[in-house]
Amino acid sequence: MREPVTAAAMAGPRCRHCDAPLSRVFCDLRATPPSNSFLRPEDLSKAEASFPLTTYVCDACTLVQLPEHQSAEAIFDDYVYFSSFSDSWLAHARAYCEMIVGRLGLGPDSLVVELASNDGYLLQYMKERGIPILGIDPSHTVARAAERKGVPTIVDFFGTRLADKLAGEGKRPDLILGNNVLAHVPDVNDFVAGMARLLAPGGTVTMEFPHVVQLVEGMQFDTIYHEHFSYFSLHTAERIFAAQGLTLYDVEEIPTHGGSLRIYARHAANEALAVLPSVAALKAREVAGGYDRAEGYAGFDEKVRKVKRDLLRFLIELRETGTSIAGYGAPAKGNTLLNYCGVGVDLLDYTVDRNPMKQGRYLPGVRIPVKAPEAIREDRPDYVLILPWNIRDEVIEQLAFIRDWGGKFVVPIPALAIL
Repeated sequence: MREPVTAAAMAGPRCRHCDAPLSRVFCDLRATPPSNSFLRPEDLSKAEASFPLTTYVCDACTLVQLPEHQSAEAIFDDYVYFSSFSDSWLAHARAYCEMIVGRLGLGPDSLVVELASNDGYLLQYMKERGIPILGIDPSHTVARAAERKGVPTIVDFFGTRLADKLAGEGKRPDLILGNNVLAHVPDVNDFVAGMARLLAPGGTVTMEFPHVVQLVEGMQFDTIYHEHFSYFSLHTAERIFAAQGLTLYDVEEIPTHGGSLRIYARHAANEALAVLPSVAALKAREVAGGYDRAEGYAGFDEKVRKVKRDLLRFLIELRETGTSIAGYGAPAKGNTLLNYCGVGVDLLDYTVDRNPMKQGRYLPGVRIPVKAPEAIREDRPDYVLILPWNIRDEVIEQLAFIRDWGGKFVVPIPALAIL
């Protein structure tokens, strides 16, 4: 007997920030398995759950978003993304710590709290400076790795519930930071409200997240996956933070993840931190590009289809000429790309990844095997398809030896390129 359809389901999805109905499709990547649900060998005989990967842009507040088809608890239960396996990301974290400690004057009497602290990749550098730290992450797998580095970590989801508990214990951080977590939060209003409740009166929040403008202009559709519930412009971030009593007082454009924003926020009442011209300047550029209006996001879907056709045409031609190709990396974005394009082992023999938690498993959906990086040197493929294109320079440096046998690199985003 079928379950009855609820009135809420019949009404369709609603905006997670302003609760307006969602009807304007931004990009439809069809149904795929969750991007980090890697398969073990014993799972290959089982069916996989797939969920729609259709993003909308809100006509009322312009937030680009993916409805919550799978709970955050299910997504992050057996999490296999470890930040410390990227050398460039570690360098980014170290540089941030050096900058923010000087800018805010942090020291042994301060408290730094990181939301989605992962395996301690960043807080370890704060610890080296003698600054009190606390990590918060919902995944047991990465939290255990952080604890081994001496980074105290609370395994929990952050929001007003946990914020009130910590504030009640006298923990009021001078800095709350979060790198690439804002997009991962289904209830973004409660998440930002939690930061407002926890932050010390004179404290600062910094958040880094991919800029939706770069997603559109750089054809970064593969950064759309089930873990990413929201895709922010500065306009939408400012609106969401202001609704919880937080003012954005500075913004920086940074190159990570194909082009991200680092925003600085403080309590609205803390006027000692003046709003810098960078905020108005970037907002003006977004307005000029039409990103303050829902209509400004039109036409992206068709451009995505062209990227798909170009990649498939290239891979088919390689197969028909007997040319070998392997992948590098098993990032979530790669799983979106391969599943949307329909690339399986018939077109890509395998991929490699430095993360031992992924090695010996198979990519969700397309079921391409994941091997250790040494397989590239052993098999000498003619081409290597770089799936984490955002760190392509790092990958090319690591695999420079493939040029010894005439190997070439392929980057699929923003357009197919052979290097």
